[in-house]
Amino acid sequence: MLLPGLGVSYKLFLPLIELLKDRFHIVAVEVDGFILGEFTAFTSIDDQAAQANAYVRRHLNEHLDCAYGLSMGGKILSRMMERREIVIDHAVLDAAPLLPLPKWLVGPLRHYQCANVWTCYHGTAFWKWVFHSHYFDVLLDECRKVWPYGKGQAVLDGYKDIYTHKLESIDGPDIHFWHGTQEAFVAKPQVEHLKILCPDAHVEVFQKMNHGQLLIDHPEEVAARILTFVCTEEDTEPKGNIVF
Repeated sequence: MLLPGLGVSYKLFLPLIELLKDRFHIVAVEVDGFILGEFTAFTSIDDQAAQANAYVRRHLNEHLDCAYGLSMGGKILSRMMERREIVIDHAVLDAAPLLPLPKWLVGPLRHYQCANVWTCYHGTAFWKWVFHSHYFDVLLDECRKVWPYGKGQAVLDGYKDIYTHKLESIDGPDIHFWHGTQEAFVAKPQVEHLKILCPDAHVEVFQKMNHGQLLIDHPEEVAARILTFVCTEEDTEPKGNIVF
């Protein structure tokens, strides 16, 4: 199962899906408020987690071999595991925000993030330079595609919900947290909190990588790691099914 970040759709995963499609049944999640071609409103992280868990219970025998969540998708994935309704053998939280921000900071930053995404769709070169110093072209393109369907309200609601809830517990046999060195200032508190909840969690830090950059620039590396987690020498039968 692949869960995307704030402001983007499942299409961010298409290069990764292409690398894995012959080996796995793949479910790529569409988050309310960020669905291409459909006007929807963001609900909440817990609601998105409940929807994903319900799908797994209904269609996948309450079990996932592996789940990968990027940023907000990692937050949703962590809440899926907190609910203890399904089994996830291997979970990757890629730069997932697990802690709340100070209340005084949430409002200004959610509006900053909304301006970030707004300029993907509307902005001039100057405002893109102002807001997008830490964004990548692929992220900008995906934000631009999704913006018309949930617009600023989805971004504001999503950002607020992400950063006003603290992960209280997490349960899973193999949990990984990834982040890049260029986002370490934000990621380190999340890692420290995760290690308190799950001392056996595996933490990997990727040199010279920023938020989401490993997935965007090196999907083959992400695919190789997922294969290492899940596949054994005896596990060679292709499954080849994709659900969006």
